[in-house]
Amino acid sequence: MLLLTLLGELTFSVRQQSLSWDEGDHIFAGYMSWKKSDFGINPEHPPLVKALAAIPLLPMHLRVPDPKGLASFKDEAYFDGRDFIFGNGGEAEADRIIFRARMAAATLSILLGLLVFLAAREIFGDGAALFALALVVFEPNVIAHGAYVTTDMGISCFMFASIYAFYRYVKAPSVGKLIVLGFASGLALASKHSGVLLLPFVLPLLMTEIVWPSPEQQTNKTKAALRLAGAFLAASAIAFVVLWAFYGFRYAARPGGIPLSPSLAEYAKGLKGVEPHVYLTLARWHILPESYLYGMVDVRLISDSFSTYIFGKVYAHGVWFYFPASFVIKSTAAFMGLLLLAGFAIATGKLRARREIFFLTIPPILYLLIATGTGLNIGARHILPMYPFLSVLIGGAALALARWDRRWAYVVGVLLAWHVVSSARAYPNYLAYSNEFWGGPANTYKYLTDSNTDWAQQLKAVKKYLDNRGVKDCWFAYFAEPSIHFSAYGIPCKPLPTADSGWTHYQIDTPQTITGPLLISAGTLTGYEWGSNVLNPYRQFQKLEPVAFVQDGVFVYDGTFDMSFASALGHVTRAQDLTSAGQLAPALVEAQKAVAIDPDELQAQMVLGDTLTALGRPLAAKPAYQAALAIAKTMEPSAEAIWVKTIQKKLAGR
Repeated sequence: MLLLTLLGELTFSVRQQSLSWDEGDHIFAGYMSWKKSDFGINPEHPPLVKALAAIPLLPMHLRVPDPKGLASFKDEAYFDGRDFIFGNGGEAEADRIIFRARMAAATLSILLGLLVFLAAREIFGDGAALFALALVVFEPNVIAHGAYVTTDMGISCFMFASIYAFYRYVKAPSVGKLIVLGFASGLALASKHSGVLLLPFVLPLLMTEIVWPSPEQQTNKTKAALRLAGAFLAASAIAFVVLWAFYGFRYAARPGGIPLSPSLAEYAKGLKGVEPHVYLTLARWHILPESYLYGMVDVRLISDSFSTYIFGKVYAHGVWFYFPASFVIKSTAAFMGLLLLAGFAIATGKLRARREIFFLTIPPILYLLIATGTGLNIGARHILPMYPFLSVLIGGAALALARWDRRWAYVVGVLLAWHVVSSARAYPNYLAYSNEFWGGPANTYKYLTDSNTDWAQQLKAVKKYLDNRGVKDCWFAYFAEPSIHFSAYGIPCKPLPTADSGWTHYQIDTPQTITGPLLISAGTLTGYEWGSNVLNPYRQFQKLEPVAFVQDGVFVYDGTFDMSFASALGHVTRAQDLTSAGQLAPALVEAQKAVAIDPDELQAQMVLGDTLTALGRPLAAKPAYQAALAIAKTMEPSAEAIWVKTIQKKLAGR
């Protein structure tokens, strides 16, 4: 019944959501992996979840868009994915494609729920199993991502499956359990690149088995240690084979000699120190598939380049406290209360299961610690694998406390009910969930952004909002434009520039003054993708009161607004493109227009300086760079340090 409840939550919530940011290229990549054995589309993620999601699409005989020949593999994947989904018929057909793929991906959430139940029942008993499963079924983060065609639920499922399989093996070794361990580990590797974290998770668990052996192992510790080491190597070998199987045992990412763009060797140059040599050595000897290595390089590159938004502030880099804070904000207050009770049960000896406690605490603790060291601070979904381990631990602790004193049964029962009610109140937009201490889903945007609240999934709700009010003319600064065109959902707005339209060189011309309704995605309003709020063309709206807030992720403003900053951005983009094409004279005209529209815009001053420098006029470029430097000194400290250094180099002619 609980698993059916989870399926219902997933089905009815995603039915009301439009395509989210990363799903289009994942679905297209999965489809192409089946149809063309092409693993070079979206290589930044392994193929398992993508291939699973594409299975129901195979009988549909869908038209594949022609490649656009873009220089960036990411641009190509996003745009081809968009055209694949929305170019095979109208909105209804696109919705059919998306829903089929999502329901296939949702099977991993159901499997995870089943594994949590089985693990908790085997370790702690039936009562603990039902309690743990209920925690997972009503966990807002699980529901939010449980039916998306992304890799987060896949790694959560198979990471837990691998550790559970390892637990079953060390408890009662057998060849069959060893094979299951290796197979589950291979599925984890094929789900997401963070699957490689199984190594640092398993090694300390191995050590606990050696240092604190079970009674049957104490008679011959050396033999037991050697057996565990051998099992580790054997399971690793099986996992290695499983990973290769998902790439068809082929090294090349793309079929028929089609090259990756840019090549792996070229892409790895962006890494520092010995890292490029490590990846290229693995490539030279074909130790891992080319696409898998490419994805590992991409993970390292983007982790060093992403900016962060937390507690209403923008940082130009990652911050260590992001994931601990997002866990506290995005978990239900009841879940955290139950987690504290689990700690109490362990500390007071009410929960006496040393091996089990190690297996349920070491992986999530290490996962969180490792996450704090990454710079990819774009969503609590990246620590989603913590929840199944903690849910089983809480289930065992709740049962132990209730057995010790029946009054604890009422405490944990109330907390479980609170967990359920708090989660249900977020329906259907579980993605924006935050607990009551942070104001609930309607206030999450004040503290977090991106896949924590606004992943561009609100277009159906926006369309309904505009239709109910008869709006036929509006403006929209949409988080995923142009990777997803909001016009595909019948939204009649004109687009406004965003950080992503600049990244993809998508030209958007904006008048200096516009009259609303004007819609802005929460992710766009925060300005975090710019790396500094000073670069945010919509920062004026942060101080304005919206007339509406659609599905906890899209602000609506009405009135007449000065859009000089956004207007200048269109000329900045055009000047950059013309400069790249070697057309310096028209580029200079566009750069001068940008500065004339908004001389206080750093991007405008920078592109003017860069264009004049390219024209061989460094002295003329100097005032533009000096103006940019003055603006940079008003930024947040993390962004200021980066921009000031960059501009000073340009002033020095370097």
